[in-house]
Amino acid sequence: MVEMDWPSSLNEYEKLVIRMNTPRVVIDNAVCPNATLVTVDSARRHGILLEAVQVLTDLNLSIKKAYISSDVRWFMDVFHVTDQNGNKLTDESVIRYIEQSMGSIHCGRTNGNNGLTALELTGTDRVGLLSEVFAVLADLQCNIVEAKVWTHNGRIASLIYVKDCDSGCPIEDSQKLDQIEARLRNVLKGDNDIRSAKTSVSMAVTHTERRLHQMMFADRDYERKPILKPSDDCPIVTVQNWIERGYSVVNVQCKDRSKLLFDIVCTMTDMEYVVFHATINTAGDRAYLEFYIRHADGTPISSEPERQRVIQCLQASIERRAYEGVRLELSAEDRQGLLADVTRTFRENGLNVTRADISTQREMAVNEFYVTDAVGNTADPKLIEAVRQKIGLSNLKVKELPMICHKNVESEEQPVGVGGAVLLSLGSLVRRNLYNLGWIRSYS
Repeated sequence: MVEMDWPSSLNEYEKLVIRMNTPRVVIDNAVCPNATLVTVDSARRHGILLEAVQVLTDLNLSIKKAYISSDVRWFMDVFHVTDQNGNKLTDESVIRYIEQSMGSIHCGRTNGNNGLTALELTGTDRVGLLSEVFAVLADLQCNIVEAKVWTHNGRIASLIYVKDCDSGCPIEDSQKLDQIEARLRNVLKGDNDIRSAKTSVSMAVTHTERRLHQMMFADRDYERKPILKPSDDCPIVTVQNWIERGYSVVNVQCKDRSKLLFDIVCTMTDMEYVVFHATINTAGDRAYLEFYIRHADGTPISSEPERQRVIQCLQASIERRAYEGVRLELSAEDRQGLLADVTRTFRENGLNVTRADISTQREMAVNEFYVTDAVGNTADPKLIEAVRQKIGLSNLKVKELPMICHKNVESEEQPVGVGGAVLLSLGSLVRRNLYNLGWIRSYS
Protein backbone atom coordinates (compact mmCIF):
# COMPACT_ATOMS: atom_id res chain seq x y z
CA MET A 1 0.00 0.00 0.00
CA VAL A 2 1.34 3.43 -0.95
CA GLU A 3 2.05 5.80 1.94
CA MET A 4 -0.18 8.85 1.77
CA ASP A 5 0.15 12.43 2.99
CA TRP A 6 -3.16 13.15 4.68
CA PRO A 7 -4.73 16.63 4.45
CA SER A 8 -5.01 18.17 7.90
CA SER A 9 -8.79 18.57 7.47
CA LEU A 10 -9.43 14.79 7.44
CA ASN A 11 -10.54 13.05 10.62
CA GLU A 12 -9.63 9.43 11.44
CA TYR A 13 -12.91 8.02 10.10
CA GLU A 14 -12.42 9.75 6.74
CA LYS A 15 -8.86 8.39 6.57
CA LEU A 16 -10.19 4.88 7.25
CA VAL A 17 -12.75 5.17 4.45
CA ILE A 18 -10.02 6.27 2.01
CA ARG A 19 -7.72 3.41 3.12
CA MET A 20 -10.51 0.89 2.52
CA ASN A 21 -11.11 2.21 -1.01
CA THR A 22 -7.53 3.00 -2.07
CA PRO A 23 -6.42 0.85 -5.00
CA ARG A 24 -3.84 -1.85 -4.31
CA VAL A 25 -1.07 -1.81 -6.92
CA VAL A 26 1.35 -4.66 -7.69
CA ILE A 27 4.08 -4.33 -10.33
CA ASP A 28 5.75 -7.60 -11.40
CA ASN A 29 8.62 -8.14 -13.83
CA ALA A 30 8.97 -11.90 -13.23
CA VAL A 31 5.71 -13.40 -14.51
CA CYS A 32 5.81 -12.36 -18.18
CA PRO A 33 9.00 -12.72 -20.27
CA ASN A 34 8.43 -9.66 -22.47
CA ALA A 35 6.28 -7.23 -20.48
CA THR A 36 5.81 -5.77 -17.00
CA LEU A 37 2.56 -6.70 -15.26
CA VAL A 38 0.72 -3.89 -13.50
CA THR A 39 -2.18 -5.18 -11.38
CA VAL A 40 -4.68 -2.82 -9.81
CA ASP A 41 -7.59 -3.82 -7.59
CA SER A 42 -9.92 -1.38 -5.93
CA ALA A 43 -13.45 -0.51 -4.96
CA ARG A 44 -15.48 0.27 -8.08
CA ARG A 45 -16.58 3.73 -9.04
CA HIS A 46 -17.39 5.31 -12.39
CA GLY A 47 -14.30 6.47 -14.26
CA ILE A 48 -11.68 4.63 -12.23
CA LEU A 49 -10.70 2.38 -15.17
CA LEU A 50 -10.05 5.45 -17.31
CA GLU A 51 -7.88 7.00 -14.60
CA ALA A 52 -5.81 3.81 -14.30
CA VAL A 53 -5.26 3.68 -18.07
CA GLN A 54 -4.46 7.39 -18.06
CA VAL A 55 -1.60 6.89 -15.61
CA LEU A 56 0.07 4.45 -18.00
CA THR A 57 -0.56 6.34 -21.23
CA ASP A 58 0.62 9.65 -19.78
CA LEU A 59 4.00 7.92 -19.36
CA ASN A 60 3.87 6.90 -23.05
CA LEU A 61 3.84 3.23 -22.07
CA SER A 62 2.44 0.64 -24.48
CA ILE A 63 -0.35 -1.61 -23.23
CA LYS A 64 0.20 -4.91 -25.06
CA LYS A 65 -2.49 -6.88 -23.24
CA ALA A 66 -5.05 -6.18 -20.55
CA TYR A 67 -7.64 -8.11 -18.58
CA ILE A 68 -10.38 -6.23 -16.79
CA SER A 69 -12.91 -7.86 -14.50
CA SER A 70 -15.32 -6.58 -11.90
CA ASP A 71 -18.43 -7.26 -9.94
CA VAL A 72 -20.81 -4.71 -8.48
CA ARG A 73 -18.41 -3.37 -5.83
CA TRP A 74 -14.85 -4.32 -6.77
CA PHE A 75 -12.70 -4.41 -9.87
CA MET A 76 -9.31 -5.80 -10.89
CA ASP A 77 -7.22 -4.73 -13.88
CA VAL A 78 -4.11 -6.49 -15.17
CA PHE A 79 -2.04 -4.57 -17.73
CA HIS A 80 0.91 -5.97 -19.70
CA VAL A 81 3.03 -2.90 -20.45
CA THR A 82 6.33 -2.02 -22.08
CA ASP A 83 8.25 1.18 -22.69
CA GLN A 84 8.36 2.85 -26.11
CA ASN A 85 11.18 0.51 -27.19
CA GLY A 86 9.18 -2.61 -26.31
CA ASN A 87 11.17 -3.37 -23.15
CA LYS A 88 10.08 -4.13 -19.61
CA LEU A 89 10.00 -1.30 -17.09
CA THR A 90 13.26 -1.19 -15.15
CA ASP A 91 13.48 2.48 -14.13
CA GLU A 92 12.68 2.53 -10.41
CA SER A 93 11.46 6.12 -10.55
CA VAL A 94 8.88 5.16 -13.22
CA ILE A 95 7.76 2.15 -11.18
CA ARG A 96 7.40 4.28 -8.03
CA TYR A 97 5.45 6.90 -9.98
CA ILE A 98 3.00 4.26 -11.24
CA GLU A 99 2.54 2.87 -7.72
CA GLN A 100 1.94 6.31 -6.23
CA SER A 101 -0.33 7.53 -9.03
CA MET A 102 -2.40 4.35 -9.21
CA GLY A 103 -2.66 4.35 -5.43
CA SER A 104 -4.18 7.82 -5.41
CA ILE A 105 -6.51 7.72 -8.41
CA HIS A 106 -9.52 7.77 -6.08
CA CYS A 107 -8.63 11.45 -5.53
CA GLY A 108 -8.83 12.24 -9.26
CA ARG A 109 -5.96 13.41 -11.46
CA THR A 110 -5.00 16.47 -13.44
CA ASN A 111 -2.24 17.23 -15.89
CA GLY A 112 -0.82 20.08 -13.87
CA ASN A 113 -1.19 23.11 -16.16
CA ASN A 114 -1.38 25.46 -13.19
CA GLY A 115 -0.58 29.12 -13.75
CA LEU A 116 -1.93 29.16 -17.31
CA THR A 117 -5.13 30.26 -19.01
CA ALA A 118 -6.82 27.57 -21.12
CA LEU A 119 -8.49 28.49 -24.40
CA GLU A 120 -10.88 25.93 -25.93
CA LEU A 121 -11.71 26.24 -29.63
CA THR A 122 -13.94 24.17 -31.95
CA GLY A 123 -15.06 24.91 -35.49
CA THR A 124 -14.82 23.98 -39.15
CA ASP A 125 -11.28 23.15 -40.24
CA ARG A 126 -9.75 24.94 -43.22
CA VAL A 127 -6.30 25.60 -44.64
CA GLY A 128 -4.57 28.34 -42.68
CA LEU A 129 -6.98 28.40 -39.74
CA LEU A 130 -4.28 27.60 -37.19
CA SER A 131 -2.11 30.36 -38.65
CA GLU A 132 -4.93 32.88 -38.13
CA VAL A 133 -5.52 31.71 -34.55
CA PHE A 134 -1.86 32.02 -33.60
CA ALA A 135 -1.62 35.44 -35.30
CA VAL A 136 -4.52 36.74 -33.19
CA LEU A 137 -2.93 35.45 -29.98
CA ALA A 138 0.43 37.01 -30.88
CA ASP A 139 -1.29 40.34 -31.61
CA LEU A 140 -3.04 40.20 -28.24
CA GLN A 141 0.25 39.57 -26.41
CA CYS A 142 -0.57 35.99 -25.45
CA ASN A 143 2.39 33.66 -25.04
CA ILE A 144 1.47 30.10 -26.09
CA VAL A 145 3.09 27.71 -23.62
CA GLU A 146 1.35 24.48 -24.65
CA ALA A 147 -1.27 23.48 -27.18
CA LYS A 148 -2.82 20.44 -28.80
CA VAL A 149 -4.79 20.52 -32.02
CA TRP A 150 -6.87 17.66 -33.46
CA THR A 151 -8.85 17.56 -36.69
CA HIS A 152 -11.45 14.97 -37.70
CA ASN A 153 -14.21 14.84 -40.32
CA GLY A 154 -13.64 18.47 -41.27
CA ARG A 155 -13.80 19.72 -37.67
CA ILE A 156 -11.05 21.14 -35.48
CA ALA A 157 -10.66 21.10 -31.70
CA SER A 158 -7.84 22.85 -29.92
CA LEU A 159 -6.84 23.39 -26.32
CA ILE A 160 -4.29 26.21 -25.99
CA TYR A 161 -2.58 27.17 -22.73
CA VAL A 162 -1.38 30.77 -22.65
CA LYS A 163 0.01 33.41 -20.32
CA ASP A 164 0.47 37.15 -20.60
CA CYS A 165 3.63 38.08 -22.52
CA ASP A 166 4.52 41.03 -20.29
CA SER A 167 3.81 39.66 -16.82
CA GLY A 168 4.28 35.95 -17.46
CA CYS A 169 1.11 35.37 -15.39
CA PRO A 170 -2.28 33.85 -16.23
CA ILE A 171 -4.60 36.22 -18.08
CA GLU A 172 -7.32 37.16 -15.62
CA ASP A 173 -8.47 40.58 -16.83
CA SER A 174 -12.10 40.08 -17.87
CA GLN A 175 -12.00 42.70 -20.63
CA LYS A 176 -8.94 41.13 -22.24
CA LEU A 177 -10.44 37.65 -21.94
CA ASP A 178 -13.63 38.88 -23.64
CA GLN A 179 -11.51 40.41 -26.40
CA ILE A 180 -9.58 37.15 -26.90
CA GLU A 181 -12.80 35.13 -27.08
CA ALA A 182 -14.47 37.51 -29.52
CA ARG A 183 -11.55 37.72 -31.93
CA LEU A 184 -10.94 33.97 -31.91
CA ARG A 185 -14.64 33.31 -32.48
CA ASN A 186 -14.56 35.59 -35.54
CA VAL A 187 -11.57 33.68 -36.90
CA LEU A 188 -13.27 30.33 -36.35
CA LYS A 189 -16.51 31.48 -37.95
CA GLY A 190 -14.83 32.46 -41.20
CA ASP A 191 -17.50 32.87 -43.88
CA ASN A 192 -19.53 29.71 -43.29
CA ASP A 193 -19.39 28.52 -39.67
CA ILE A 194 -21.52 31.10 -37.89
CA ARG A 195 -23.46 28.62 -35.74
CA SER A 196 -20.94 25.95 -34.73
CA ALA A 197 -17.77 27.92 -33.98
CA LYS A 198 -17.15 27.97 -30.23
CA THR A 199 -14.54 29.52 -27.96
CA SER A 200 -14.26 29.49 -24.19
CA VAL A 201 -11.75 30.48 -21.54
CA SER A 202 -11.06 28.44 -18.42
CA MET A 203 -8.71 28.71 -15.45
CA ALA A 204 -9.44 25.09 -14.51
CA VAL A 205 -6.78 22.41 -14.67
CA THR A 206 -7.83 19.52 -16.88
CA HIS A 207 -6.40 16.54 -18.72
CA THR A 208 -5.77 17.92 -22.21
CA GLU A 209 -6.40 14.84 -24.34
CA ARG A 210 -9.51 13.79 -22.45
CA ARG A 211 -10.85 17.31 -22.82
CA LEU A 212 -10.20 17.22 -26.60
CA HIS A 213 -12.25 14.02 -26.82
CA GLN A 214 -15.05 15.69 -24.88
CA MET A 215 -14.95 18.78 -27.10
CA MET A 216 -15.14 16.77 -30.32
CA PHE A 217 -17.85 14.53 -28.87
CA ALA A 218 -19.90 17.60 -27.92
CA ASP A 219 -19.28 18.95 -31.43
CA ARG A 220 -20.74 15.67 -32.79
CA ASP A 221 -17.81 15.11 -35.13
CA TYR A 222 -18.82 11.44 -35.30
CA GLU A 223 -21.98 12.33 -37.24
CA ARG A 224 -20.19 14.24 -39.99
CA LYS A 225 -19.00 12.68 -43.21
CA PRO A 226 -15.24 12.39 -43.74
CA ILE A 227 -13.73 15.04 -46.01
CA LEU A 228 -11.41 12.44 -47.51
CA LYS A 229 -12.29 8.97 -48.74
CA PRO A 230 -11.98 6.57 -45.77
CA SER A 231 -8.87 4.42 -45.84
CA ASP A 232 -9.01 0.66 -46.16
CA ASP A 233 -7.76 0.39 -42.59
CA CYS A 234 -10.74 1.96 -40.84
CA PRO A 235 -11.48 0.59 -37.36
CA ILE A 236 -14.07 -2.19 -37.27
CA VAL A 237 -16.53 -1.88 -34.37
CA THR A 238 -19.38 -4.29 -33.67
CA VAL A 239 -21.95 -4.18 -30.86
CA GLN A 240 -24.19 -7.09 -29.83
CA ASN A 241 -26.30 -7.79 -26.77
CA TRP A 242 -25.67 -10.86 -24.59
CA ILE A 243 -29.25 -11.09 -23.40
CA GLU A 244 -28.74 -13.94 -20.91
CA ARG A 245 -26.16 -11.98 -18.93
CA GLY A 246 -27.49 -8.49 -19.53
CA TYR A 247 -24.35 -7.15 -21.22
CA SER A 248 -23.68 -5.34 -24.46
CA VAL A 249 -20.55 -6.79 -26.06
CA VAL A 250 -18.36 -4.34 -27.99
CA ASN A 251 -15.64 -5.68 -30.28
CA VAL A 252 -13.00 -3.44 -31.84
CA GLN A 253 -10.40 -4.39 -34.43
CA CYS A 254 -7.98 -1.78 -35.70
CA LYS A 255 -4.37 -0.88 -36.20
CA ASP A 256 -2.49 -0.80 -32.90
CA ARG A 257 -1.00 2.50 -31.76
CA SER A 258 -0.08 4.35 -28.62
CA LYS A 259 -2.93 5.51 -26.36
CA LEU A 260 -5.52 3.42 -28.22
CA LEU A 261 -7.07 1.96 -25.06
CA PHE A 262 -7.19 5.40 -23.43
CA ASP A 263 -9.08 6.87 -26.39
CA ILE A 264 -11.69 4.11 -26.41
CA VAL A 265 -12.23 3.97 -22.64
CA CYS A 266 -12.37 7.77 -22.51
CA THR A 267 -15.30 7.82 -24.94
CA MET A 268 -17.13 4.96 -23.20
CA THR A 269 -16.76 6.73 -19.86
CA ASP A 270 -18.03 10.06 -21.17
CA MET A 271 -20.99 8.27 -22.78
CA GLU A 272 -21.84 6.96 -19.28
CA TYR A 273 -21.14 3.28 -20.02
CA VAL A 274 -19.55 1.06 -17.39
CA VAL A 275 -16.96 -1.55 -18.46
CA PHE A 276 -17.48 -4.70 -16.35
CA HIS A 277 -15.14 -7.05 -18.21
CA ALA A 278 -12.67 -6.57 -21.06
CA THR A 279 -9.86 -8.31 -22.89
CA ILE A 280 -7.24 -6.43 -24.91
CA ASN A 281 -4.74 -8.22 -27.15
CA THR A 282 -2.21 -7.00 -29.70
CA ALA A 283 -0.49 -9.02 -32.40
CA GLY A 284 1.99 -7.33 -34.68
CA ASP A 285 0.46 -4.00 -35.64
CA ARG A 286 -3.13 -5.08 -34.92
CA ALA A 287 -5.23 -4.60 -31.80
CA TYR A 288 -8.23 -6.70 -30.74
CA LEU A 289 -10.41 -5.35 -27.95
CA GLU A 290 -13.57 -6.78 -26.40
CA PHE A 291 -15.66 -4.98 -23.78
CA TYR A 292 -18.70 -6.09 -21.77
CA ILE A 293 -20.57 -2.92 -20.91
CA ARG A 294 -23.79 -1.64 -19.38
CA HIS A 295 -25.34 1.72 -18.72
CA ALA A 296 -24.68 3.26 -15.33
CA ASP A 297 -28.13 1.97 -14.25
CA GLY A 298 -27.15 -1.62 -15.10
CA THR A 299 -29.05 -2.02 -18.38
CA PRO A 300 -27.53 -2.95 -21.78
CA ILE A 301 -27.88 -1.00 -25.02
CA SER A 302 -31.60 -0.93 -25.76
CA SER A 303 -32.14 0.19 -29.36
CA GLU A 304 -30.69 0.06 -32.87
CA PRO A 305 -30.09 3.86 -33.04
CA GLU A 306 -28.16 3.68 -29.77
CA ARG A 307 -26.10 0.76 -31.08
CA GLN A 308 -25.23 2.69 -34.23
CA ARG A 309 -24.30 5.74 -32.17
CA VAL A 310 -21.90 3.68 -30.04
CA ILE A 311 -20.26 2.34 -33.20
CA GLN A 312 -19.90 5.83 -34.69
CA CYS A 313 -18.52 7.33 -31.48
CA LEU A 314 -15.95 4.61 -30.92
CA GLN A 315 -14.76 4.79 -34.52
CA ALA A 316 -14.39 8.55 -34.12
CA SER A 317 -12.46 8.15 -30.85
CA ILE A 318 -9.91 5.97 -32.67
CA GLU A 319 -9.66 8.15 -35.78
CA ARG A 320 -9.20 11.51 -34.02
CA ARG A 321 -5.61 10.70 -33.15
CA ALA A 322 -4.85 9.23 -36.59
CA TYR A 323 -1.52 10.31 -38.01
CA GLU A 324 -2.33 11.91 -41.35
CA GLY A 325 0.41 13.53 -43.39
CA VAL A 326 4.10 14.21 -42.92
CA ARG A 327 5.31 14.66 -39.34
CA LEU A 328 7.47 17.73 -38.95
CA GLU A 329 9.32 18.65 -35.77
CA LEU A 330 10.15 22.26 -35.01
CA SER A 331 12.86 22.90 -32.44
CA ALA A 332 13.85 26.54 -32.03
CA GLU A 333 14.43 29.21 -29.42
CA ASP A 334 11.02 30.37 -28.24
CA ARG A 335 10.02 33.92 -29.08
CA GLN A 336 6.91 36.04 -29.40
CA GLY A 337 5.08 35.21 -32.64
CA LEU A 338 7.13 32.11 -33.52
CA LEU A 339 4.09 29.89 -34.04
CA ALA A 340 2.29 32.58 -36.04
CA ASP A 341 5.29 32.89 -38.38
CA VAL A 342 5.78 29.14 -38.83
CA THR A 343 2.12 28.35 -39.49
CA ARG A 344 1.84 31.35 -41.82
CA THR A 345 4.68 29.83 -43.88
CA PHE A 346 2.74 26.55 -43.97
CA ARG A 347 -0.38 28.38 -45.15
CA GLU A 348 1.41 30.43 -47.81
CA ASN A 349 2.82 27.21 -49.27
CA GLY A 350 -0.54 25.39 -49.30
CA LEU A 351 0.13 23.07 -46.36
CA ASN A 352 -2.68 22.16 -44.00
CA VAL A 353 -1.99 21.21 -40.36
CA THR A 354 -4.02 18.13 -39.42
CA ARG A 355 -2.55 17.76 -35.92
CA ALA A 356 -0.26 19.78 -33.69
CA ASP A 357 1.42 19.19 -30.36
CA ILE A 358 3.09 22.32 -29.00
CA SER A 359 5.21 22.68 -25.89
CA THR A 360 7.89 24.91 -24.41
CA GLN A 361 10.89 23.38 -22.67
CA ARG A 362 13.53 25.59 -21.04
CA GLU A 363 12.95 28.55 -23.35
CA MET A 364 12.91 26.24 -26.37
CA ALA A 365 9.86 25.61 -28.55
CA VAL A 366 9.47 21.89 -29.23
CA ASN A 367 6.57 21.55 -31.63
CA GLU A 368 5.21 18.71 -33.75
CA PHE A 369 3.02 19.20 -36.81
CA TYR A 370 1.35 16.76 -39.18
CA VAL A 371 0.81 18.41 -42.55
CA THR A 372 -0.91 17.50 -45.84
CA ASP A 373 -1.60 19.48 -48.99
CA ALA A 374 -4.66 21.71 -49.18
CA VAL A 375 -7.06 18.86 -50.05
CA GLY A 376 -5.68 16.32 -47.58
CA ASN A 377 -3.32 14.38 -49.83
CA THR A 378 0.36 13.70 -49.16
CA ALA A 379 2.33 16.92 -49.57
CA ASP A 380 4.84 17.21 -52.39
CA PRO A 381 8.34 16.51 -50.97
CA LYS A 382 9.74 19.47 -52.91
CA LEU A 383 7.18 21.73 -51.25
CA ILE A 384 8.15 20.45 -47.82
CA GLU A 385 11.79 21.14 -48.58
CA ALA A 386 10.96 24.67 -49.70
CA VAL A 387 9.16 25.28 -46.40
CA ARG A 388 12.13 23.88 -44.47
CA GLN A 389 14.44 26.24 -46.34
CA LYS A 390 12.32 29.24 -45.31
CA ILE A 391 11.95 28.22 -41.66
CA GLY A 392 15.45 26.77 -41.29
CA LEU A 393 16.70 23.30 -42.15
CA SER A 394 18.17 22.85 -38.68
CA ASN A 395 14.96 24.03 -36.99
CA LEU A 396 12.32 22.13 -38.98
CA LYS A 397 12.98 18.44 -39.58
CA VAL A 398 11.05 15.65 -41.23
CA LYS A 399 10.52 13.00 -38.55
CA GLU A 400 8.04 10.62 -40.17
CA LEU A 401 6.69 9.99 -43.66
CA PRO A 402 3.24 8.69 -44.61
CA MET A 403 3.14 4.91 -44.89
CA ILE A 404 2.44 5.06 -48.64
CA CYS A 405 3.96 1.74 -49.60
CA HIS A 406 2.58 -0.24 -46.64
CA LYS A 407 -1.11 0.09 -47.45
CA ASN A 408 -2.67 -3.20 -48.53
CA VAL A 409 0.77 -4.73 -49.09
CA GLU A 410 1.85 -6.42 -45.89
CA SER A 411 -1.20 -8.65 -45.32
CA GLU A 412 -0.09 -12.15 -44.35
CA GLU A 413 -3.32 -13.69 -45.61
CA GLN A 414 -3.02 -12.48 -49.22
CA PRO A 415 -0.24 -13.07 -51.77
CA VAL A 416 1.38 -10.01 -53.24
CA GLY A 417 0.34 -10.74 -56.83
CA VAL A 418 0.73 -8.36 -59.75
CA GLY A 419 -1.04 -5.43 -58.08
CA GLY A 420 1.08 -5.86 -54.96
CA ALA A 421 4.24 -5.91 -57.06
CA VAL A 422 3.20 -2.60 -58.61
CA LEU A 423 2.66 -1.10 -55.16
CA LEU A 424 6.03 -2.38 -53.96
CA SER A 425 7.72 -0.90 -57.01
CA LEU A 426 5.93 2.39 -56.36
CA GLY A 427 7.06 2.28 -52.74
CA SER A 428 10.67 1.72 -53.79
CA LEU A 429 10.44 4.60 -56.24
CA VAL A 430 9.00 6.92 -53.58
CA ARG A 431 11.76 6.03 -51.12
CA ARG A 432 14.44 6.60 -53.78
CA ASN A 433 13.02 10.05 -54.59
CA LEU A 434 12.82 10.94 -50.90
CA TYR A 435 16.42 9.86 -50.44
CA ASN A 436 17.51 12.11 -53.28
CA LEU A 437 15.75 15.02 -51.58
CA GLY A 438 17.47 14.29 -48.28
CA TRP A 439 14.34 13.13 -46.40
CA ILE A 440 15.56 9.68 -45.55
CA ARG A 441 18.54 11.04 -43.68
CA SER A 442 16.12 12.93 -41.40
CA TYR A 443 13.85 9.92 -40.94
CA SER A 444 13.61 8.55 -37.40
